[in-house]
Amino acid sequence: MGKTPRKVTPTTAVTPTATVRTMILCIPDELPRETLTAHQLDRNFGVRGTLSPRFWASPALRLWHHRQMIGLRKGSPACCAGGPVRLLDLDGMRQAAGVGAAIRHQMFSRVVHGTRNATPWHVYEARHLADPDAYPWKTAVADFHHQTRVNAVRMHNAATHGAGRIALDELEMYQAGCMAYQHHSALTAIAADALITAEGTKLAPASDAMADRVTYLEQVNRLLAAIDPDQRLLAVAL
Repeated sequence: MGKTPRKVTPTTAVTPTATVRTMILCIPDELPRETLTAHQLDRNFGVRGTLSPRFWASPALRLWHHRQMIGLRKGSPACCAGGPVRLLDLDGMRQAAGVGAAIRHQMFSRVVHGTRNATPWHVYEARHLADPDAYPWKTAVADFHHQTRVNAVRMHNAATHGAGRIALDELEMYQAGCMAYQHHSALTAIAADALITAEGTKLAPASDAMADRVTYLEQVNRLLAAIDPDQRLLAVAL
């Protein structure tokens, strides 16, 4: 008698959720600035976090504008957690982020020169989540780290401190090319990792995959291009 065929149960594809470190909130008009505390953020938006000095205040900011700003700090540029769009230097933030990204990508190109493109982490994570027993977490981490390009970046980071380090979670964006990485960094400077509209709609990437990040950035960029200049934005670190 022949052997009974082993029944194979197909695994279900699992998409890891996106990493959200910073969220942008569009503050409804009825909420006064004084109520934007951690408790109120949780109550009004379901967001638990702390105010983040992410935005640049406009260079044209005057003394009487200060009361409209949230968490304004001294400096040049003056950073703040938020305020009306018309009092924020969003264009300056995008430009600076793009310039910084070009410098980082130049460094990245030197660091990984001669290595092949690496498979980004979210691919290994999805495989683990689809079948944790067959593909344990430790195996996924090891497979990701055993790639030559990943090790080149890790070696650079081990010898570097501060702003010169290369973020491995941006590996897929780096590999898309200098221009793509510049655009990604410039748009992310404003959009962060997720956004809640004044009507309460939450926008966020479906996953950490670059394609999902791009879709999110397209949505938020269209929203911000048409936003009311008096609309208040607030950055919250989660």
